[in-house]
Amino acid sequence: MNTIGRHFRLTTFGESHGAAIGGVIDGCPSNLAIDFQLIESELRRRATAMNEFSSQRNEVDKVKFLSGILDGVTLGTPIAFMVENTDAKPEDYAELEHVFRPSHADFTYQAKYGIRDYRGGGRASARTTLPIVVAGAIAKQILSEKGIVIQAYVKQIGTAAMGAHSDKEAADLMSQQMESAKKEGDTLGGVIGCCIHNAPAGLGEPMFDKLQARLAYAMFSIPSVKGFEYGDGFAMAGMKGSECNDEFCVKDGKIRTRTNHSGGIQGGISNGEDIVFNVALKPIPSIKKPQNTVTDEGKDTSINIEGRHDVCALPRAVVLVESLAALVVADLI
Repeated sequence: MNTIGRHFRLTTFGESHGAAIGGVIDGCPSNLAIDFQLIESELRRRATAMNEFSSQRNEVDKVKFLSGILDGVTLGTPIAFMVENTDAKPEDYAELEHVFRPSHADFTYQAKYGIRDYRGGGRASARTTLPIVVAGAIAKQILSEKGIVIQAYVKQIGTAAMGAHSDKEAADLMSQQMESAKKEGDTLGGVIGCCIHNAPAGLGEPMFDKLQARLAYAMFSIPSVKGFEYGDGFAMAGMKGSECNDEFCVKDGKIRTRTNHSGGIQGGISNGEDIVFNVALKPIPSIKKPQNTVTDEGKDTSINIEGRHDVCALPRAVVLVESLAALVVADLI
């Protein structure tokens, strides 16, 4: 329920406005020298208050490791860590205690548990993704020793997409759209692209643990994710087999494919080419525009959501996509 992975496993805990959030990593190899600066830099990539379009919640995000590391080196035992919540403002959510926010997890959590933490969404908040970045940074170190590199990037925000324009034009359009949405009290979604370089052939299982299934499972744990595709994805539905088949050839003495429409995965198993996928995120549902809803007693009401929220989550979610991909690949390796 709160765990991802089998051999390299992460269990997370905490709520958005609780005392702390954190996790336990099990299955990390021993004698791995931890790069703490890498962990800090990765956390800065998902940090709030970094620009005018991100949440202005200003957390220090200082990781405290409780076990599993001695003199900067892993012991092979569980690595427990925590980050205190120092800038929580639960009073911002007092008026929402009995109101279900549209497209949030308020109603579904109440339906499932009979109780919910209304302070910033509790367990459903993006704040709880921080432990994924910590574990992902450690997984990246394991993979880097094998030459595996994971790179994600913002591919589209709103209707502005990379590739349709020059990089600068696309970046300017994205910025303009976020500025417009902010003025209107609205939010934007988009697409994050990701590429896993130098992964060996043979990762993934042939049936229910296909590599793309494991990646999709991980990506859908990110709040607001609504779509996943790998390779040419949905575009392949409109192609002919002769257009999307990846022919084999020999390059530098190795069996390779001439094209990569399959996104580096065939039969659910990596083929040694770059593993390429896209993740689509919906707009963040916390908007300042008036919305109609109901209370937990079923009474009609309307709300204007205040507080500190992102205009667009994509810039901060890039490191999450990389981290989860690293957890999946490290687990399979």
